[in-house]
Amino acid sequence: MVLSISEANVSGKKVLTRVDFNVPLNDDGSIADDTRIVESIPTILSIIERGGVAVLMSHMGRPKGKPNAKYSLDVVAKRLSVLLDEHVQFVPDCIGADARQMVAASKSGDVLLLENLRFHAEEELNDEYFSKELSELGDIYCNDAFGTAHRAHSSTVGVTHFFNEKFAGLLMQRELKYLGEAIVNPKRPLVIIVGGSKISGKIDVITSLMKISDSILIGGGMMFTFLRALGYSTGSSLVEEDKIQLASEILTQAKTMDVKLILPTDVSIANSFSNDADSKIVSITEIEDGWMGLDIGPETSKLYSEVIKNAGTVVWNGPMGVFEFSNFSHGTRSVSQAMVDATTTGTITIVGGGDSAAAVSQFGHQTNVTHVSTGGGASLEFLEGKSLPGVTALNLE
Repeated sequence: MVLSISEANVSGKKVLTRVDFNVPLNDDGSIADDTRIVESIPTILSIIERGGVAVLMSHMGRPKGKPNAKYSLDVVAKRLSVLLDEHVQFVPDCIGADARQMVAASKSGDVLLLENLRFHAEEELNDEYFSKELSELGDIYCNDAFGTAHRAHSSTVGVTHFFNEKFAGLLMQRELKYLGEAIVNPKRPLVIIVGGSKISGKIDVITSLMKISDSILIGGGMMFTFLRALGYSTGSSLVEEDKIQLASEILTQAKTMDVKLILPTDVSIANSFSNDADSKIVSITEIEDGWMGLDIGPETSKLYSEVIKNAGTVVWNGPMGVFEFSNFSHGTRSVSQAMVDATTTGTITIVGGGDSAAAVSQFGHQTNVTHVSTGGGASLEFLEGKSLPGVTALNLE
């Protein structure tokens, strides 16, 4: 059983809280997207408004186990101060005497942010001594970082062994609620949308969700491996040659399980991988040599939108095309808009993190669907039916 931080008596206590502040940065070092910081605020407020001290810890980037100014969380502390309208104390290390002294001097209602956990190689090694050092900075442990819950690191797993009281943050709870209900007790029909460049990264999701879904819509680069499995010519489109047989087996399995696995009927093709390339819409039977598919076509977009509109629950993971190119973003945008429209009529719409979340944000739809996951890899593994170490560690023995 996992308890919520809202159930904890935090008054006068220091709450060591794992958050996910792994935010993208601009070339000048400023924050490009503060979504993950914003998502942590309800948990932080729950702690400080009830008299606790929020001692926040996170990683950012890949500093390779040593300090690197490029990945300092100081910039995050400044942004969080603005968002909370309250001073956030930046602690220049996440362990050691100075960190212990700053935390000990804090008062009820204070917010402190420790320096990047990955400035220490021990974090990713789930080192016991490092975990114990972290634990000395809190009376209670809270994990609100769903995006790192699939990693067995010191701050997500090792540290929990030193706490009697451990809780899930409000964002973590929300993630587990929506993703959990989608695979355990979905409002039907359950429609899964799977995109992205390669089938190899989504095999487990497709095969796992096939057991519970009513329809699976395929888009992105992976659609061409499926089309090749059906004997179609795919021109210069991305195809995983070693996965064609697997794609064929998945198609057969879907028929056996009476799941509608729906492939595009038309595609947007281009003569080079560029936004400015010559392009045209063709049937999947008419992809010419020297041309590559970069998006689903308008007929497919219309078909997929209709399926989404009639769904009870929709889970979307992976874009329909190269949405970073405006000329090949139409399929991804249409799916995103269909999710928004379906939400208004009562459909539960869940965006499974990663590129899908980036696309929804790019189109300004992130607040108009039921839930946008903050965890790309974590949401994938959760949907695959795998246990997440960071969640398992919160279970009360």
